[in-house]
Amino acid sequence: MSYLWAEDDFDLHDGAIRVGSDAPVNGKTYHMYHGTSFESAQSILRSGFKQSADGMLGPGVYLSRDLQKASRYPLDLPEDERVVLRVLVNVGKVIAINCQYHPKQKTWHQYGYDTAWVPPNCGMVKSGLEENCVWDPRRITVQAMIRPQPTHGAEYDWPYNQERN
Repeated sequence: MSYLWAEDDFDLHDGAIRVGSDAPVNGKTYHMYHGTSFESAQSILRSGFKQSADGMLGPGVYLSRDLQKASRYPLDLPEDERVVLRVLVNVGKVIAINCQYHPKQKTWHQYGYDTAWVPPNCGMVKSGLEENCVWDPRRITVQAMIRPQPTHGAEYDWPYNQERN
């Protein structure tokens, strides 16, 4: 079975910016996405995001402004068991990490940055899609949970885009 990851058009939150390929601008708020399991999403809704212990950019919360990028995670989970959280993120001070072995690749936060941004097609991410790592989970507010929609003739009896109350 194949799935479509989509969301209804939505009004932008005041001051939030839609996806773009330009670098996130310091201090701006963006709609971003975080792919996870349904169980982990429930935990995030209850208790908020937690920093990962490590990753390509070190500790933090990994997000993308690209829904299709986020919908690939977690990589080891079948697509129909994944969800994507749509969030608002105030990125604070942003650094571009645009190559492997960048001198601040895992230490960017020690230099006063709040978000590390990996530009699309810079060779850091196999998919060629952008990625962000936000140091402080308090910069992130969950807006909605998006579920994959089967694409072949299935009857839809649940909304795949569930707004958070």
